[in-house]
Amino acid sequence: MRIWHTTITLIALLITITGASAQAKEPQKGVGLYGDKWQPDPMHEYWDPENYHTPQKKLVEGNFTNIECIECHTGTTPGIVKDWQKSRHATPKKGGPVGCDSCHGSDHQTLIFPTPTTCGSCHKSQHNSFLDERRFGFPSHALAMERAVDAPHFVDKPKAEVLSCLQCHSVATKCDSCHTRHRFSAAEARRPEACITCHSGPPHPDDEAYFASAHGKLYLAQGESWDFSKPLTKGNYKAPTCAYCHMRNGKHQVADKSIHKFGIREVNPATGENRIKRKRWLAVCNDCHPTDKAQAWLKGLDQERQKAWEKLYKAERVLKDLRSDDLIYPSAQQRPDYPMDWIKKSWAKERIGFYEGQASALYNVSPLERDYFEMWYFDNLHAYKGAAHGAADMSKQGHKKMDKALQNINKRAQEIRKLHNQENKSGLTPADPSPIWLKGEYTRFNKDNN
Repeated sequence: MRIWHTTITLIALLITITGASAQAKEPQKGVGLYGDKWQPDPMHEYWDPENYHTPQKKLVEGNFTNIECIECHTGTTPGIVKDWQKSRHATPKKGGPVGCDSCHGSDHQTLIFPTPTTCGSCHKSQHNSFLDERRFGFPSHALAMERAVDAPHFVDKPKAEVLSCLQCHSVATKCDSCHTRHRFSAAEARRPEACITCHSGPPHPDDEAYFASAHGKLYLAQGESWDFSKPLTKGNYKAPTCAYCHMRNGKHQVADKSIHKFGIREVNPATGENRIKRKRWLAVCNDCHPTDKAQAWLKGLDQERQKAWEKLYKAERVLKDLRSDDLIYPSAQQRPDYPMDWIKKSWAKERIGFYEGQASALYNVSPLERDYFEMWYFDNLHAYKGAAHGAADMSKQGHKKMDKALQNINKRAQEIRKLHNQENKSGLTPADPSPIWLKGEYTRFNKDNN
């Protein structure tokens, strides 16, 4: 009996240890539509603390007050302490200090990273205003993280290519994207530099547009002398900044005036929704400019968008004509598609036009489709951002790039048709590119690392 008892005990102990080991080694899953298909990088703990932060239980044990936290961290992390001491949290107008324990907790074994919800417990109006962006859809700060992790290419592409996206898209899941910790200065967040950390580069050249405008040039010349501790209201600033126009009166809502949906979707400016949004823009412009002047600028923006979409539709027609004649090469059937997109796996189709997947055509497309993508996303955005921010020369350059892209697309399409006709006359069978695309180095790496 003792032998059986000992054997059963050992087996039970082995199962317990094995189960605990398996549980300890089980990788953490991601979030989003495909969350069970990818694993978070350690940096996700900082980008999305509500979903990924795990308290470091190996640290100091005990419950501590703010005073005790300051005493210790003055020696271990003095920079953090100095930032907090200069913050409004350290010396609020009413009540006592909002200290370390208020945001991180007092139990050192279960310390948290603050989330927007944490900040919202005190800053209710700002947090509610921020969340209200969701009803306007994309693009918006509040939906930025969801926009990233719900995209098929986020899962399908190698992580090194997509993780950098979250540095900006994490604006939805943490407040220190704009108010750097631990000072959380409103004055800092009102400066253009707080915005251009993310709003820069080919996909969103807002920095280039703003600094090329009269507003931006005035800021560059005199901005260092401006008092950014003042609220974003009429009379406090000689020229507007990003926050002044897009977050007027400190409202944490940047999607309620988005007329042309980032410039990458064609919209009707005369709809009821857009008429309301235009009135909101006119109210901002009226702080410094007469109404008729502001109306003329908005009308000019509409005309610029109309001209841009005429060019984009011409390029789309060229590609759609090629597709209808089976001349997109390699075709969708000859190259790998996003593994997560089961519809396109079952019904492979070239991506042409916004609603057919244009916004996701980041790879896995023919060279001609990629040319159009860059025309639509990069050149078009330069034209739009310049027009929207009062940078006329930038807008003109964007249209010149669009004209050149359209010319090249037409030229390449003619070459493709000429080659196709020559092949037909000679009786040659075109080479099948499928092996290169379906079994090439990038495709193999993609499958092995995701």
